[in-house]
Amino acid sequence: MGEPDQHDLREALKTVAVALKQTGRPFALIGGYGVWARGGPEPNHDADFLVAKEDAADLAQQLADQGLHVVQPPEDWLFKVFVGDAMVDVIFRPAGTYADRSVVRRATPLRVLSIEMPVMPATDLLVHRLNALSEHYCDYAVHIPVARALREQVDWAIVRRDTAANPYAAALLFLLERLGIVDVGESHDSPGPQGRSTPPQPIPAPDRA
Repeated sequence: MGEPDQHDLREALKTVAVALKQTGRPFALIGGYGVWARGGPEPNHDADFLVAKEDAADLAQQLADQGLHVVQPPEDWLFKVFVGDAMVDVIFRPAGTYADRSVVRRATPLRVLSIEMPVMPATDLLVHRLNALSEHYCDYAVHIPVARALREQVDWAIVRRDTAANPYAAALLFLLERLGIVDVGESHDSPGPQGRSTPPQPIPAPDRA
């Protein structure tokens, strides 16, 4: 198979989003295209959706029943859907933590490529990205433009709390503060009564048509 271009990736994203909507199960656009839907840079690799662990096996079968090419790789945290040469990852364990339906339902609807689909909030997108950092995957240059683009939509105190166990995430947050992308006060606010700080006012994302 050849390398998919941007058009192929977009078409694959739309095809899988429509198929997931038809199942009636909760899902959310995450990853690079989730960031793009909320105003960040467009990725040039596969698209990612999040589903609940309890729905994953059934969703894989339902997508296959709709005629999509579904592949179960050796990894036990996702399955893959191929549309031509383009690949879409359907993930149920982002950064080592299984997602349940309550997590997936935090997504809010946005119009992406002329299709309305649920997209994870910017705070969750940043938590997923930072928790994926490790000694084998630690390219901060990829994440700095994303943090800059989404900075006003993100509750940085929650990001700091939910990535506290990852030293590579802590280092990136320190760098973002030194660069002036994140205000020091924003990432150290005390959490509210339910363990979450008051979220920032949402900023309308562009219609990624």
